[in-house]
Amino acid sequence: MTAQADLTLTFGTYAADKPTDTVRQYRPFLLFLAERMSMELGETVTIKMKIAKEYQAGIDQLASGEVDFARFGPASYVHVMARNSGVQLVTMESKNGAKRFKGVIVVHADSDIQSLDQLSGRSFAFGDELSTIGRYLAQAHLLEAGISSAALQDFAYLGRHDLVGEAVGAGRFSAGALKESTYKKLVAKGVPIRELVSFDNVTKPWLASADVPPRIVAAMRRVMLSSENDEIVRQISKNGFLEGTDADFDFVRRAMTRSTLF
Repeated sequence: MTAQADLTLTFGTYAADKPTDTVRQYRPFLLFLAERMSMELGETVTIKMKIAKEYQAGIDQLASGEVDFARFGPASYVHVMARNSGVQLVTMESKNGAKRFKGVIVVHADSDIQSLDQLSGRSFAFGDELSTIGRYLAQAHLLEAGISSAALQDFAYLGRHDLVGEAVGAGRFSAGALKESTYKKLVAKGVPIRELVSFDNVTKPWLASADVPPRIVAAMRRVMLSSENDEIVRQISKNGFLEGTDADFDFVRRAMTRSTLF
């Protein structure tokens, strides 16, 4: 971050889907955010983008201040706060005015599996090892159904959400966990998967590194909270943004603790 008449901020995230899709998704919103923040602060704000290939690299970049602000999943928020408690919560994304959305566990469209307890002796595809939906919440739900890693024939961490859905559709795994929006996109593309169960997740937080001055964080927050009706914002968060607190992530922390028993 350069503290001159012109302000350059670096936005960081990790590719939960294809990196090219991630760039295409964020660029219009970041240009909009820079323009509105320039008006708020009375100085020219430029935003650069830095995409990490993996969750851990993205967490490291925000914790160390290598990037100035970021959009994370909830589990990554918990991890980054453990690394650097000075990281600042800017806003949370709104989903129909709430701070919850769905993750799903899917099976092949032709699978005979109808409930989670039938996964005993089968194989399971998780996402990234630090993914909220792709690991922690999925494992907590499997444990509730009496399925631990020992009960599975095989399991693997495949990384991105789309890779999980495609692997289940190709018959390489009996079931897998991914976010609902990616599941719907894959079904629309003809990937033969169906939903077995769905579960709640908390929406994504937008975070600033410990080094970003409070006035800049406040300007960013004002822009994001006042822009719920702009078309460009809906590309990132369909219903805009909401104020967030650390307590919003408590149930994710509980799932992360529970998943250690998996």
